Amino acid sequence: MAVIHHTVLKPTKLELLTSWLPSRPWYAGGAGAPELAKAGGFRLDDPQGEVGIEFMVVTDTCGAQPVAYLVPLTYRGAPLDGAEHALVGTMEHGVLGRRWAYDGCHDPVLAAQLHALIEGRVQAQDQNTSDVPDREVTRSCTGDGFVPANFTTTATDDREGTELTSPHGATLRLNRVLRPAPDDTSLLPPHATGHVAGAWHMPDGTSARGLFAVLYTGPRS
Repeated sequence: MAVIHHTVLKPTKLELLTSWLPSRPWYAGGAGAPELAKAGGFRLDDPQGEVGIEFMVVTDTCGAQPVAYLVPLTYRGAPLDGAEHALVGTMEHGVLGRRWAYDGCHDPVLAAQLHALIEGRVQAQDQNTSDVPDREVTRSCTGDGFVPANFTTTATDDREGTELTSPHGATLRLNRVLRPAPDDTSLLPPHATGHVAGAWHMPDGTSARGLFAVLYTGPRS
């Protein structure tokens, strides 16, 4: 179980994301710098205990309407070979020292654990407290159980999200621009075989829920 250290980060995660988000194809803000606030998220455990895995939701209020983004991040104690293009930045952690923060869609540890979450083999953990499950995160998986996906970390971005593909024909899509939904499955696309949904806080103090990730294990049409 990952241990959450309540300590100082320099720069902070939000400071790193303020510089990084405008470079993403799915960033919906204008020419000005993002105005970010942490709005929710959850964590997953690395079975080896080496990599921090966080699914952070941030809201950006720089535009006419606030936009919520899902930002999966991994934190490592050394650079990830071949992932220079996915580096969000480095931070000095008050307990662990230097940490390399990556866009988690390009990290094989996050991809594997997200797939395990969808299939019910692991449980989402509270974002801020050690050894506490996050009951607001829900998931589903249809079919015959475990699918040997082996998702690559050659992630493809578009204007709404990021897709990971598998040699076995499966696709894992992460919704980067989050859309509130009346229930967890109302936005579930046809032919989806699994999903993860969660909650976040809106700038006006209300809460919203929506789809974070969708799994397809076969053709979409």
